[in-house]
Amino acid sequence: MAKILIIDDEKALRQAMAQILKDEGHDVIEAGDGEQGLKMIQQDATSRPDLVFLDLKMPKTQGNAVLKALGSKTLFELPVIVMTAYGTSRTAIEAMQLGAYDYLTKPFDLEDLVNLAQKALAHSQASAEQIGEANIQNLGQPEELLGRSPKMAEVFKLIGRLAQGNTTVLIVGESGTGKELVASTLHNASPRSRGPLVKVNCAALPEHLLEAELFGHEKGAFTGANHLRIGRFEQANGGTIFLDEVGELSQIIQGKLLRVLQDKSFERLGSNQTKTVDVRILAATNRNLEQLVRLNQFREDLYYRFNVVRIELPPLRDRPEDLEQLTQHFLSSIALRNGIKNLAITSTALEKLRDYAWPGNVRELQNTLERAAVFSGGRTILSEHLIFNQKYQMNLNLEQAIAQLEINFIRHALALYPQEPHKALGISVENFEQKKKQWNL
Repeated sequence: MAKILIIDDEKALRQAMAQILKDEGHDVIEAGDGEQGLKMIQQDATSRPDLVFLDLKMPKTQGNAVLKALGSKTLFELPVIVMTAYGTSRTAIEAMQLGAYDYLTKPFDLEDLVNLAQKALAHSQASAEQIGEANIQNLGQPEELLGRSPKMAEVFKLIGRLAQGNTTVLIVGESGTGKELVASTLHNASPRSRGPLVKVNCAALPEHLLEAELFGHEKGAFTGANHLRIGRFEQANGGTIFLDEVGELSQIIQGKLLRVLQDKSFERLGSNQTKTVDVRILAATNRNLEQLVRLNQFREDLYYRFNVVRIELPPLRDRPEDLEQLTQHFLSSIALRNGIKNLAITSTALEKLRDYAWPGNVRELQNTLERAAVFSGGRTILSEHLIFNQKYQMNLNLEQAIAQLEINFIRHALALYPQEPHKALGISVENFEQKKKQWNL
C-alpha cells in the first residue's frame, strides 16, 4: 500500500481516480489546486506521499510551478506523474525537463492510471536497493582504459612495457573492446605524447582516397586536387599514427604501407620527392590477419611488419569481473555529461547485465547504459530499462550463444540447488568446477 496524492481542480476526475487507486489498496489524499497540493507535500517529510498525480492546468499555482517549487532533489525521491489535455504541448515537455516521472494525456484509461502508478512506485522503491549513486566527484578521465580482471592486468603491464619504445604494435580484438583506447593510452604514456596522435580508419575511405589521405598529394596530382594536401603520416611526424581496421586494406595500399613501415619514407601522390617522417605506428584490426594471409588477402611481409608486438584485448564476456566497474564509470560519465545529480542502478539490473553475453563488448555496454539512463528519466536504472541491441542479438554467433546458455544454466543450478548443482545439470563435480572456473562463476 502506498500513499498517493492527487492534485487536480476537477473534482469528479479526482474522485474517480481516488476510487480506482483505493480499490488497489492505496491510501489516497486529494488537493484541489497546486498551492494546496504543494503545502501537503512540504508540510511534513514523514507524512509525504509516495506518489503524486499533478494536473498541469489549474487555477492559482500551475502544475509546472509546483514542480519548480519542489526542486530536483525532492523529485528524485518523489515520483510525480503530470496530467495534461495536450500531450504534445510545451508545458508537458517542460514538465518532463523539470523532473516529472511521466505524464498522462487526458482523457486516459483508468487501467493505464493503475499501471503507471505501479510502475512509478516500483521505481521509487527500487532506489533503496541501488548499488550506489554514480560517484561523480571521483570520476576518472571519460576515455580511460579500465579493468580489474587478470586479463586486463596483463594488457596494462604490456602497455607499460611498450610505452617508452618506438616498436610497431598490433592491437587485436573484437569490435567494441577498446582498441582505439589502447592506442591512445600507449601514445599518452610515451615520450611521444608531446607530439600528435593521428588516427586513420582504413575502412572508412575507398582505396584512391585513402592513399591520398595517408600520403598526401601535390596540386594537380589528379582531377579535383586543386591544392597541396599534407597526408596523415606527415601530420603525425614526431608523434604516433594509429591505423585502425588494417584488415580492410587493399593490396595496393598494403604494398605502399610496407615501405613506410620499413624505412618511414614515401612520396606524395603526384611527386617524386621522397619524404621521411619520424612516427610510431600502431595498428588495429578485429579480423584474423593470419587467416587473411593464408587466403592471400593480406601480404605476409606486411603482417610481420605490423605484428612486431601484439596486444590482444579480451572480449567483455571473458572479463566479467570488470563489468561493475565499467558500469559505474559509464554511469558517472553519463551523469556528469548530462547534469544528472543522482544516477544509480539496482542490483537486479546489474545482474541482468551480468547475464548478457555482450557481443558488442564495452561499446555495447556504454550504449545500453546511455539508453537506460534516458528511459529511467535520470533516476535509478531498473532491469526493465535495459534494452539490448537487436543487431548484436541477431549477429550472436553459435559459440557465443552456447557459452551464454551454459552460463545461465550454471547460475540457475547454483541458485536452485546450492548443495549439489552438478547433479541438477547431469554432470560430474569435476566437470562442474571446471566450467565454473572457465566462466568465472
